[in-house]
Amino acid sequence: MTMSSPVAGYGAFMEKFTLPPDPSSQKLPLTGLTFAVKDIFDVKGHVTGFGNPDWARTHSVATSTAPAVLSVLKAGATCVGTTVMDEMAYSLVAKVGHLGSIDGENIHYGTPTNPRAADRVPGGSSSGSAVAVGANLVDFSLGTDTGGSVRVPASYCGILGFRPSHGIVSTSGVIPMAHSLDTVGWFAREPVILKQVGEILLQLQADTPRTLSQLIVAEDCFNLLNIPSHQLIEKLIGAVEKLYGSEKIRYTSLGNFVGAEVPSLKHFMDSNASKQEDNIPSLAALSINKCIVKIRYEFKNNHGEWVHAVKPNFGPLIAERVWKALKTTDENIDVCYSSKNELCSALSDLLGDFGILVMPTVPGPPPKLRTEPTTLEVFCEKAFCLLSVAGMSGFCQVSIPLGMHEGLPIAVSLVAKHGSDGFLLNFVEILHKNLKLS
Repeated sequence: MTMSSPVAGYGAFMEKFTLPPDPSSQKLPLTGLTFAVKDIFDVKGHVTGFGNPDWARTHSVATSTAPAVLSVLKAGATCVGTTVMDEMAYSLVAKVGHLGSIDGENIHYGTPTNPRAADRVPGGSSSGSAVAVGANLVDFSLGTDTGGSVRVPASYCGILGFRPSHGIVSTSGVIPMAHSLDTVGWFAREPVILKQVGEILLQLQADTPRTLSQLIVAEDCFNLLNIPSHQLIEKLIGAVEKLYGSEKIRYTSLGNFVGAEVPSLKHFMDSNASKQEDNIPSLAALSINKCIVKIRYEFKNNHGEWVHAVKPNFGPLIAERVWKALKTTDENIDVCYSSKNELCSALSDLLGDFGILVMPTVPGPPPKLRTEPTTLEVFCEKAFCLLSVAGMSGFCQVSIPLGMHEGLPIAVSLVAKHGSDGFLLNFVEILHKNLKLS
């Protein structure tokens, strides 16, 4: 293992080092590729910092490496270091009111520079991992996605980001945030590499390619955009029609569907009536009253004792989120888990085995750095409505860059049934070739 100083310029790296591939890794799938890992993964001989210096100070070096990291090393890839992340991975929830700033800013270690828009946030909490890929510092990187921490920075940095089906990729050796939502995700610039990494992490076997049965466009979700929706829809639909024909495409109101098929949300929809003009009521109820409650409750159980004992120095927004989480009770927590089951069942029926749901990743391009948090509230609420669909259902989701709007990156997301990760990766690879040509 060799050590060097962090890379200057983009600020993506927390620590630079070299973990070479397995000595026997010649002509393996990932031979010749470099990668970085979020500072939430254990790497033997290094302290896993969790984005906070007090965490690093009070924890020992890791005695083993996380299985997800080991698997790509054994497949021939070379690790070049760990990346900056939001403190405690807590970027997406509990700002003034309800939600977080989805930013990637860290008061202790700085904010990695968005390689596509230097005056804009890179997205949290896997910000450094996304920037490392977007800035061509590595070929791919590993991150984690609980509430959107891979999908958001992928969208903001103009790269591909994959959140796998919940429970498919091992989270051993990864500091938990909220275990019922935590996933190990990854970033890449090209679909071929995204798929190659996925084949290793997902332990995919060679299988007969499956063709798309239907592409379902969530029309109401596109109405949440702060840019013209046709910029995201038309290019994608044109490529799918060329590949599969227009008969494969249908449109739906996802909010109405979820409201009808997830009965445990009805009470919470009524309690959010005042927010309906800016949101989709059923998805707002799903995100604010279900997903966020679960994150807070599980975060408290995982880290509350450490926070009370150490009283760590947090950035002001993170401090607010953490202490709010520590006040969470188990009230309505059983309903949160039942909502997940209901949503998973409903979306499975909607999509079938080889259907794909299309929706925006986030409501628009990345916000400016140091934007006043209160001005981001509507944007964040809309974003979490979109992000909570895959989070609460446990389905797999990929964010795909679709060019620029006024010089800023924009993206669309594809969601597939739990366990259909290989199918989704294949579809992205095929689709991307036609998106380039269209």
